[in-house]
Amino acid sequence: MRQKRKGRPTNTSRRERISPLTVARLSLYLRHLEELAAQGQSMVSSRQLGDALGLTDVQVRKDLASFGQFGRPGVGYEVNGLVRRLREIFGTERVWDVAVVGVGSIGRALLAFKGLVKKGFHVAAAFDKDPRKIGKRVSGVLVRPMTELAVTVRRKGIRLAVLAVPASAAQEAAEDLCQAGIKGILNFSPVRLNLPDHVAVVPVDLAAKLQQLNYFIGPPKSRQG
Repeated sequence: MRQKRKGRPTNTSRRERISPLTVARLSLYLRHLEELAAQGQSMVSSRQLGDALGLTDVQVRKDLASFGQFGRPGVGYEVNGLVRRLREIFGTERVWDVAVVGVGSIGRALLAFKGLVKKGFHVAAAFDKDPRKIGKRVSGVLVRPMTELAVTVRRKGIRLAVLAVPASAAQEAAEDLCQAGIKGILNFSPVRLNLPDHVAVVPVDLAAKLQQLNYFIGPPKSRQG
């Protein structure tokens, strides 16, 4: 059992106390604030932020207060300043290199997505087991064999990876990523990964999201004869 130090909470302990739902909402705040900044808006209130995202102003203030003091009562938040602070919290005030494992449909889409750089991420390497893909460039990124995963990740100092392989290959590929030194995995594979606690995993279940969307639009109306 890992022993905890006494004294001031560390950044790690604070991160562990923050709800994943709060972090998810923080991403929404940042995206909307970036849109406001691009439109030239200088100030925004918690009510305006909440209304734009379907949340209450109380929820907005509570979420932001989890990370410190923001804004002024009766005045609101300075848009550019809050954007900078949220980017610091997410660590995206700089650009982070990312590895993509699995160059199928999802992997190719990610490699082609140019918006990642604007959000602070750059696909620095891609890997696959298929010999027909290895050695080719997809959207300018060379597809390497899995045998080069560890040396490439360590040489480039990559900490983040996107896993987009079939379920049958996901656990093995994820373990390879952990051994290579990856600290965070965005998992598009439809399987739950069993990995050490020090590796953060965020699952992306597209089928589950479509089920939720289908629930909100309701059952299909019967066709009129």
